[in-house]
Amino acid sequence: MEEKRFDPYQFIGFVLIAMILTWMLYVNRPEEGASPVPEPQKTEAASEQKKVAPPLQLNDSLQKVNFQSTFGIFSNWMTDQGASTQRLENNDLLLEVNPKGGLLTLVQLKEYTDYLDQPLELVKEGNNAFNVQFTTKDGRRLNTKDFYFSPQLSTDNGKQVLSLKAAVAPNQYLEFVYAIDTDNFLVDFSVQSTGIATLLDSSEPAILSWETSAYRNSKSIDYEGRYTELTYGYEEDKVDYLSLAGSDEESPEAVRWISFRQHFFSAILISKTPMNDVQVRSEDLSQDESLEERFTKDFAASVPVATQANGELSQSFQWYFGPTDFETLQGYELGLEDSVPLGWGIFGWINRFIFLPLFTFLGTFLPTGIAIIVMTILVRLAMSPVTYKAYVSQIKMKVLRPEVEEINAKHKDNAVKKQQETMALYSKAGVNPMSGCIPALLQMPVFFALFTFFPVAFTLRQKSFLWADDLSSYDSVLDLSFNIPFYGDHVSLFPILASIAIFFYTQMTTGQQAMPQQPGMPNMKVIMYLMPLMMLFFFNNYASGLSLYYFISNLITIVLMLVIKNFIVNNDKIHAQIEENKKKPKKSGGFSSRLQKAMQEAEKQQRARGKK
Repeated sequence: MEEKRFDPYQFIGFVLIAMILTWMLYVNRPEEGASPVPEPQKTEAASEQKKVAPPLQLNDSLQKVNFQSTFGIFSNWMTDQGASTQRLENNDLLLEVNPKGGLLTLVQLKEYTDYLDQPLELVKEGNNAFNVQFTTKDGRRLNTKDFYFSPQLSTDNGKQVLSLKAAVAPNQYLEFVYAIDTDNFLVDFSVQSTGIATLLDSSEPAILSWETSAYRNSKSIDYEGRYTELTYGYEEDKVDYLSLAGSDEESPEAVRWISFRQHFFSAILISKTPMNDVQVRSEDLSQDESLEERFTKDFAASVPVATQANGELSQSFQWYFGPTDFETLQGYELGLEDSVPLGWGIFGWINRFIFLPLFTFLGTFLPTGIAIIVMTILVRLAMSPVTYKAYVSQIKMKVLRPEVEEINAKHKDNAVKKQQETMALYSKAGVNPMSGCIPALLQMPVFFALFTFFPVAFTLRQKSFLWADDLSSYDSVLDLSFNIPFYGDHVSLFPILASIAIFFYTQMTTGQQAMPQQPGMPNMKVIMYLMPLMMLFFFNNYASGLSLYYFISNLITIVLMLVIKNFIVNNDKIHAQIEENKKKPKKSGGFSSRLQKAMQEAEKQQRARGKK
């Protein structure tokens, strides 16, 4: 244990207390000859006097002594000035600032509500902590959260400005300044000092700390938690984020902004100059889907406060309190739109330059649910040539299936020979076994891009369609009184419809191609039929807009395949073409030829090893 050291300030405090008590006892001693039993009225009055007045004087004196001992010249900052909570308001935001600590105690987004139809408040009921800590030259560590600021509210060119000053003297003070425009989700904020540079220890930088517990704003806390995370932008255009699960912390450099993102809403601290020596931390708080869960994540960030050449504190920030909407954030031209997780690499580019503009355009004249359906139809029609090629390839493989099975039976004990003759058959028939996989690979970027797009599409929030009252959350048609592991406590209809569509699509595609069971390998047909079940469980808590997309997408794909099968593709013609190709001499070269030669070489080596 650390040994306690003698504190001279404590000793002085105790001496003063003793002196005050001695003086009070002397002043209040009973007079000689006084009755030992005073009259009831006098006793009551004296008791009231002893009960109220002296302790207040004593406490005030002791408090003053304690403040002077602890805070020195800054002790008057610890005295309550009697100022009330200050309010800033524009068309988008309602803010309340507590003069103690200069802390935001309420941030309400006036145009939005939460899943309970209550006013949406990013800051309320003490979920937000803010502090600037600095060191004085005599070694004191002071925290602005303990200070009482003197507020002054004014208007400057239509902008509301709130100045909060903690003054040592009229020309010596620390100041926080909040300012908002008429129509804006941005809050200007600055920390600056005047005349106190000589009192500060310049070797110890002042540290701004910001902590927030993110309120739950959606029906599914699990789903919301997947998109609630601390994100930060650094250097010129780079973005990184902390882990969604558990606890995580990092120390980035050259930070431009720090976002406490709550899925569809964000609180973002923006610096006009790059921030170095930054500390960020995140902790997952969501445990289950219980409605009693109030918070999803704990976020924390600390950044050094810049100083001027004369040693005075001076740094300007901005806070963004508003929707995590790509277009809204992009309008501020601060790079904040990068905080929206549209996907990495090619998926993000597809979303940013194709799906986002397309969906925004459709949403200008169509209801949100109809816009999803129309966009899905357009995407599937655009991908129809790929679907056509994949289906034709499946038919060709089906035509060759009897001959492939014959080769398998003939060379069941010689895998190399079996593969060699199978490839020779494909080559003669002009069939590429990979042609069915290539179209599927071409569709994968679109599939993953849309999988990323719909969960973060702000326009889906609180938009209803059919039985779904909110396309950004699950569509519960039956609430269960119990919880099914990996499924939930409700039944969503759109995932069921999507799973049924996937089942029929899988049945159609697997019926066109041979999937022989290889020794030691899992049955691919069984795996394919497990996909609808996985879809059912995985998407039960996901946004109903995403499930609606998958349902419509698979339904359209089924219709396209039926149209191709019955009206476009002629099986007899394809079979005749394959037979005609078999009769034609096959030119050497190409991938299949090189593969065949490699297999022949492997067969020779196998025979050579057998002779030994």
